[in-house]
Amino acid sequence: MSKKDKNQDIEESQTQDYINEIIEGSLVEELTVEEQLKEDLVKEKDKFMRLFAEFENYKKRTTKERIDLFKTANEEVIVSILPVLDDFERALLHIEDDKEAEELRKGVLLIYSKLIATLEYKGLAKIEVNPGDIFNADDHEAITQIPAPTDDLKGKIIDIVEKGYKLGEKIIRFPKVVIGQ
Repeated sequence: MSKKDKNQDIEESQTQDYINEIIEGSLVEELTVEEQLKEDLVKEKDKFMRLFAEFENYKKRTTKERIDLFKTANEEVIVSILPVLDDFERALLHIEDDKEAEELRKGVLLIYSKLIATLEYKGLAKIEVNPGDIFNADDHEAITQIPAPTDDLKGKIIDIVEKGYKLGEKIIRFPKVVIGQ
């Protein structure tokens, strides 16, 4: 073989190697592009799922807030009626003492029971508090402390000055109590 043929064979083999490298490189490049697209697809799916879950949580939260709003929409009106309810209770206590006003007591009692029934239908409930119950600052409002008549009443409720009420699960007026020290 001549030098020229050798040079030509070397060039052809180098050219062939170069072509093979290009083909292999493009395959590798195509694989990496394909892998890259798969990774991008996985990332986008994850992003979509998170966004979808966040939106579902938002819908649930706003629905719950709306339901809570409807439950307590009358709160302001009911809170303004509570002093009237207290006045009815005081009137009933004083009328019971007077035996001559039996018909008046029946009328006031009828109006009072209708008012209570209407407010209970709207979600109002009394907070039950009795003398001797343990005082809890989360559930009661202490207006004063007096010396306990007995040692077992220390830190407990001695008297209820004003009743407390809840509207649904929300306390709209805490019971005002006197506690022993």
